[in-house]
Amino acid sequence: MAKDWTPSSWRSMPIEQVPDYPDPNALAETEKRLASFPPLVFAGEARKLTRALGEVAEGRAFLLQGGDCAESFAEHGADNIRDFFRAFLQMAVVLTFAASQPVVKIGRIGGQFAKPRSSGSETKDGKTLPSYRGDIINGIEFDEASRIPNPERQVMAYRQSAATMNLLRAFAQGGYANLDNVHQWMLGFVADSPEAERYRQLADRISETMNFMRAIGIDAESHPSLRETDFFTSHEALLLGYEEAFTRVDSTSGDWYATSGHMIWIGDRTRQEDHAHVEFCRGIKNPIGLKCGPSMEADGLLRLIDKLNPENKAGRLTLITRFGHEKVEAHLPKLIRAVEKEGRKVVWSCDPMHGNTITLNHYKTRPFDRILAEVQGFFDVHRAEGTHAGGIHIEMTGKDVTECTGGARPVLAEDLSDRYHTHCDPRLNANQALELAFLVAELLKKDQAANAPKQAANF
Repeated sequence: MAKDWTPSSWRSMPIEQVPDYPDPNALAETEKRLASFPPLVFAGEARKLTRALGEVAEGRAFLLQGGDCAESFAEHGADNIRDFFRAFLQMAVVLTFAASQPVVKIGRIGGQFAKPRSSGSETKDGKTLPSYRGDIINGIEFDEASRIPNPERQVMAYRQSAATMNLLRAFAQGGYANLDNVHQWMLGFVADSPEAERYRQLADRISETMNFMRAIGIDAESHPSLRETDFFTSHEALLLGYEEAFTRVDSTSGDWYATSGHMIWIGDRTRQEDHAHVEFCRGIKNPIGLKCGPSMEADGLLRLIDKLNPENKAGRLTLITRFGHEKVEAHLPKLIRAVEKEGRKVVWSCDPMHGNTITLNHYKTRPFDRILAEVQGFFDVHRAEGTHAGGIHIEMTGKDVTECTGGARPVLAEDLSDRYHTHCDPRLNANQALELAFLVAELLKKDQAANAPKQAANF
């Protein structure tokens, strides 16, 4: 266990982005109830994810992390979960086929309910109320009753997360992820998109390969890896009382694990090294993510790495960079060089969403070309530095929303009001997510081509 650490030691530290609950006793009682609930994930699953991310850190796998900006109680349903999973599987198979490497699949799902906000309040029509901080804290409706933080919402978030986890496990392990179903993952509204034909061609090649393998005696029945997949969950560990309630001792190792999700991350607004969120995360054994924005300096990053991963274990820490498309070349190289110089083992992942948010027609949106440009810049920098561009971290949905502009089937500024359903930030729709996957696939192929001469020389 980390020195001088307990699941509650964060409570003595300064803390940012916390709601002001009007009844502390009710909050304490809710957290006590949650501490008696069954875990959502298990320590062995978190260790398995750490090992998989260790392969990413060593350049032998790629990370795909994505899902909702903020899950909502109102949109929870089997169809929404299924459609997200289908879109995610499509992206993963495109990346796996291109890179000829395993793709580690982590959803922003099953616990992604709390959101940091740039301001503690918002004003509409001259009326000022507390900001919406996610369904686990308060309601999105703009009225006084909805915006009061309510601890009972944490119980609802747990129950929804448990139901989501149950269905995701069934999809991942029950045959839905079978590669024989690769054509069936196509969502109806994607079928006539520009990317659909590219996907069909790839799916046809996979089907041909599956037929060949069956002919020589290798099938999904005898090889579970062809019909099952590992799928992990993640969320931002913002509401630390909730996280503490689900922090349990693993009976096999004696270590503490956050059982609210397989991986949790620290946001760019809560990564102060002497504050509560870093204090909590340093003591749990789950794989941890750390968002790195433009204000992150190399010295500060190294101090955070040493605090969060003092054993320098590959797979323990994922650095999720989020600069904005015009700032990647100014900020990323110096961080990479500092980490490489000190020999720190990390996963580098690109969040091309949060640094590219603009406002059009009174809607927050993210232009698709800026998202692509940040991903391109991320890969270019890593190629120049000789390091591994390890993954992408995106906000996406399996629905046909109009929240991010652009794409091969373009969403225009005047289209934003058609199907703008997000509870917080704009998400890629399934068309745009698949298009992004094909772009990343081309970048991975380019990296492989660049590395081939080095590998041949080493051999």
